[in-house]
Amino acid sequence: MPSPAEENGLWIRRFTPSPDPRARLVCLPHAGGAASYFFHMSEHLAPSVEVLSVQYPGRQDRHAERCIEDVRELAERVCHALACWGDLPLLLFGQDMGALVGFEVARLLEEKQGVPPLALFAAGCRAPAAGRDEHVHLLDDRGLVAEVQRVNGGDAEAAPPPDERLLRRTLPSIRSDYKAFETYRPLPGARVTCPVIALVGDRDPKVSASEANAWRGHTCGTFELQVFPGGHFFLEEHQPQVVNLISDLFLSI
Repeated sequence: MPSPAEENGLWIRRFTPSPDPRARLVCLPHAGGAASYFFHMSEHLAPSVEVLSVQYPGRQDRHAERCIEDVRELAERVCHALACWGDLPLLLFGQDMGALVGFEVARLLEEKQGVPPLALFAAGCRAPAAGRDEHVHLLDDRGLVAEVQRVNGGDAEAAPPPDERLLRRTLPSIRSDYKAFETYRPLPGARVTCPVIALVGDRDPKVSASEANAWRGHTCGTFELQVFPGGHFFLEEHQPQVVNLISDLFLSI
């Protein structure tokens, strides 16, 4: 495995460096997503909270690399890259599949480094133990494109429908991420000690409020559920409110 410094250069994007941040927010993208999804969040949280956005292999500037089809392997690589950022407290924000990766990163930070994150924000994701038996990653290209469009359809007011030609160019990473998401199973009784804040859209076709609420069973710390108007990508419409949630939690710790 490459050194933490080498991993950091591959995995971490810092769009808005802060000269003297008090904490860092590690953002983990959704299935098929990229680090750039959190560019605006990094602007809004600076300078008190510096955003480190994770870039998975197989997309954007890492398009030539092999995609990783296992949530735990992704978490291990992310955790290794974060070894260069241990000078300040960390918060984790995961969207969709990124919430599961964030959960495993939180466990690794606690178990291997003895320093749990300040909190885990799990957005648009069923709790680890609330998984469904799904096989979207086995669909043909047409079926996979249709599924991505269906999921995005609940956010028509927040963003235009996805471009089908662009979707087809990114299908390998989307398929790999769906496989990682759908084949993930948590270890029995897996929990974190940090607070967990679950965020979900009230029209999300992928996760219900009750499935998001089940995150409370995966933490020994405090738990909070926030329901927003919108679909799976409610964050695009309600980013100011989510930023306020992160800022308020950071100030309360």
